[in-house]
Amino acid sequence: MYPALLKIFGVTIHTYGFFIAMGFLAAIILAKREAARLGEDPEKIMDLCFWFIVSGIIGARLLFVATKPTAYLNNPIEILMIWKGGLVFYGGFISGFITLFIFIKKYAMPLWKTIDIYAPSLAFGHATGRIGCFFAGCCYGKTCDLPWAVTFTHPDTLARSGVPLHPTQLYSSVSLFILFGLLMVFKSRKKFDGQLALTYIMLYGLTRSILEIFRDDYRGGAVFGILSISQTIGLASSIIALITLIYLGRQKASTLKKNA
Repeated sequence: MYPALLKIFGVTIHTYGFFIAMGFLAAIILAKREAARLGEDPEKIMDLCFWFIVSGIIGARLLFVATKPTAYLNNPIEILMIWKGGLVFYGGFISGFITLFIFIKKYAMPLWKTIDIYAPSLAFGHATGRIGCFFAGCCYGKTCDLPWAVTFTHPDTLARSGVPLHPTQLYSSVSLFILFGLLMVFKSRKKFDGQLALTYIMLYGLTRSILEIFRDDYRGGAVFGILSISQTIGLASSIIALITLIYLGRQKASTLKKNA
């Protein structure tokens, strides 16, 4: 594929970084519009977006580095070179969520309603960023002989070169765009605050766990000798999200029953 999008005055614009930036921009615009639609302060949402993105990038990079610490101990400056690939979504999600929680408390914003605002935006931004993964060749798949297999030949690709592979980056991108569409349809029909975000966490965790089966890049140590780190986090987060959905749904039903 094309790891470098273009060069301007000797400066290389990396395709991976470009699509991540476009994903962030799209997510911010969508979140701001959703905040205005729901009567929340768009400026506060913008402020939260900034800190969410910063902490998300740091967390995503640190979790990736933690999967292969020896390589980065030998050359620590490469920890900063995210354009070479190496961001683990769940690291960014966890650190971003913690940051979001802190600032929501600080600004006295409604927790579940605010998180719902971000859910579709996060899905869309993530889907866009995955296209950058495809061009860079990171997060590549196992060998296959399917008609849609992709063979990476660029000398700077991060993928295995010269063999047909599952385009797992595109699998992920398409599934996230579908998830974004579902959330956009569902947002006007939700029964209680938090339902949208928890549905996103549950469905993404399940799809991510399935897609991990087709990946062949280094996944870190296996948990219980079976699951990758991302599969473990994905399945655990799906279960927690489902339990929380049931709990909040019963709370809402109980409140409606009392007020009836």
